[in-house]
Amino acid sequence: MAELAGLVQRLEVAVGRLEAVAGGGGSSAGGGPEVVSAYVEAYDDFISGPVAQYLVISGQIGGDVQKHADMMKKAFTCQRQFLVTACNSQKPTDAALSSLLAPVSDIIQQVQSFREQNRSSPLFNHLSAISESVPALGWVAMAPKPGPYVKEMQDAAMFYTNRVLKDYKEKDKKHVDWVKAYLAIWTELQAYIKKHHTTGLVWSKTGPVASASSAAVRPAGGAPPPPPGPPPPPMDFSQSSTGGDSSADSRNLLFASINKGANITKGLKHVSDDEKTHKNPALKTQGGVVRSGPKPFTSPRPAPAAAPPARTLPPMLELDGKKWRVENQEGAQGLVIDDTELKQVVYAYKCNNSTLQVKGKLNSITIDNCKKFGLVFDDVVGIVEVINCRDVKIQVMGKVPTISINKTDGCHVYLSTDSLACEIISAKSSEMNVLVPGAGGEYTEIPVPEQFKTVWDGKKLVTTATEIAG
Repeated sequence: MAELAGLVQRLEVAVGRLEAVAGGGGSSAGGGPEVVSAYVEAYDDFISGPVAQYLVISGQIGGDVQKHADMMKKAFTCQRQFLVTACNSQKPTDAALSSLLAPVSDIIQQVQSFREQNRSSPLFNHLSAISESVPALGWVAMAPKPGPYVKEMQDAAMFYTNRVLKDYKEKDKKHVDWVKAYLAIWTELQAYIKKHHTTGLVWSKTGPVASASSAAVRPAGGAPPPPPGPPPPPMDFSQSSTGGDSSADSRNLLFASINKGANITKGLKHVSDDEKTHKNPALKTQGGVVRSGPKPFTSPRPAPAAAPPARTLPPMLELDGKKWRVENQEGAQGLVIDDTELKQVVYAYKCNNSTLQVKGKLNSITIDNCKKFGLVFDDVVGIVEVINCRDVKIQVMGKVPTISINKTDGCHVYLSTDSLACEIISAKSSEMNVLVPGAGGEYTEIPVPEQFKTVWDGKKLVTTATEIAG
């Protein structure tokens, strides 16, 4: 089945090329049949290879993963059309370039919005892996290192693809193949960029300058759009705004005023104490302050648009299958989960100024997008994760093997005597402190290093925490 779907994808690419040659697959900037360069053909091979494999496996998984894959397919198709425009046109202005990139940019936003709208999806980690890395399609606007940019976006997906592997490694090999196929897309794209666009997208040097209409697909045989009208005549700066004095006369008057020296202030009006607002605060509350000179210049500004009302979601604390969902809690002190089982997990999302106590032993706990949030738990056999949070406090009453802190500012971890062997893994975080119990129940606060030193020892890079870290 997978081989058949892959063959269909390759046939679609081949048919697209034949239609282009026949003039039915699009038009160049000059209105003729589509002309593609070697790097567009190489991109077609890229789509019919790793991209097609990813689409096939996504279709086998189905659900939200397939919907996401359909969006990604549109994104790669739009980027292919952009490359056709680039190989037939010279590089445009920044404004025109933004217009040309708009189709891909819009789909990237759709992909990321779909993930945010489906946080309760059982395939949320799949959606997150794609959403974190899809900005890699913006490599066409990156210079001089588009390849490393794609690598950086690929690394951003690794956090969630590792979760998928962890969840499905022993359950369903199809999801493991999905991870390999998806990561292969960005690996192959880096190889493609290194070969054809090492320092940035290669534009044509002989064609017309690209415009927003260059990428538009016109029906076969259709006439090209009419050329734009002539530009407006240049402004005449030789006359001043009053219409009578030349710029040279204005400069002479300015220099004559400057040459007065100390006498330049003689023409200023003296302001009495009863006209000074700092000595008469009542003037500020009157209908207006009388000014002796002309009103200061203010550029006209449009009235600010009214901000849309913030969407408030109802708070939630419920067991959904094996997942305890604690979401949208505001100022909720004393939340408790006490009916737990070893196979269950807790997911806390957008909980602010709240505290949660989890009793018993369970699999894992995740805290996501929370502020001023407190967590107290007994035992976790897997991992406690803190992601995109601010000012979080965690207290371990029993045991936990691993605590992961990512993209978080302000995190205090209180360890118990039984959890001193816990591994704490942090990335892109600050203001982290671990509090270790001592004699008499007193805690010793130890900062987690945030600053590191890396040196080359002749064989490998060696990284150590600096003395002023933390």
